[in-house]
Amino acid sequence: MTMIALNRSLKPASSSDALRHRGRGTQSNVSGRFEPVTREGVDDGWGSAERLEALATRVTLERPRHVITRNDSPDLGFEQSLNPYRGCEHGCSYCYARPTHAFLGLSPGLDFETRLVAKDGSAAVLRRDLAARGYRPRTLAIGTNTDPYQPIERQHRITRSVLEVLAETNHPVGIVTKSALVTRDIDILAPMAAKGLVKVAISVTTLDRDLARRMEPRASQPQLRLDAMAALAAAGIPVTLMVAPIIPGINDAEIEIIMKRAFAAGAREVGYVLLRLPLEIAELFTQWLREHYPDRAEHVLQLVRSTREGGLYDSAFHRRMSGTGPYAFMIGRRVEVTAARLGFNKTRLALRTDHFKAPRADLPQADLFETAA
Repeated sequence: MTMIALNRSLKPASSSDALRHRGRGTQSNVSGRFEPVTREGVDDGWGSAERLEALATRVTLERPRHVITRNDSPDLGFEQSLNPYRGCEHGCSYCYARPTHAFLGLSPGLDFETRLVAKDGSAAVLRRDLAARGYRPRTLAIGTNTDPYQPIERQHRITRSVLEVLAETNHPVGIVTKSALVTRDIDILAPMAAKGLVKVAISVTTLDRDLARRMEPRASQPQLRLDAMAALAAAGIPVTLMVAPIIPGINDAEIEIIMKRAFAAGAREVGYVLLRLPLEIAELFTQWLREHYPDRAEHVLQLVRSTREGGLYDSAFHRRMSGTGPYAFMIGRRVEVTAARLGFNKTRLALRTDHFKAPRADLPQADLFETAA
């Protein structure tokens, strides 16, 4: 397969591409917006494309200097976050975090789900940051950009090591995931929940296994997420349902049934996000839509534009998460009415910060004096 510089238009995948990209959310590797040229694979006619192996996941280790990211966005319910990984193997076609891979010189397309970065040593860096003079404890959100429980967490266990530090220091944490792997850490999360230090939000986009496999191919199947909710709730861990994203004409018909099933599983808070298509995602999602749902693709895009001031994305604060216009208003009211009917959001759990105990700074001299005493 030869690589040549082309324009940014995306072509339908060939049959050989489809086999090679099987199990991935996108079918193209569109160049990032910072690259001087764009590249696209083209079959040279010599049969080389058919001999290519399926795309494998590659993980690079990174030693971070800091792991806490701070924000002052009025649209977000947290001030600081931590993401153990860059990129996400779940491969969700709509993922708003895909454009961040462009900062690495990689593609927001297939690179985002196959060329991952694990932030090795995050727990040690977090411990140092929490010990910093003047640190003020506030809820630390984990999983706001890429999923902390994506498949490579089974091997690297960075999320678990971070939770061990947070549990040791009684630091509040909110987790967002669409993986049933979160139940592995119930032994850490349940004691934290008893102190009012943790809540877990699980994203459920659809109950349709076929749609889930197409849209988020390596994430836990819908029933496994509901089972995870039940297991967490049974352990006394507060569970939030995130109906996110709601995609007009694709999964919006399932809003009420998703909420009903999640409430039965033990979720007691609910939130939603309307489909967001920033930067390269608009192009990638449009390609995905035309490939999997060619009969309704234009209708779906028209509905999306009706919620985004005529475009595919509106980045303005206070409306980028929920959209504008009659269709977006209807979505919001459906969630609101269903939440009231089922009993969601009767209370909003505020995590506690008064239990926090700063870890000791890494000072060997102090340890010597304490031992001598």
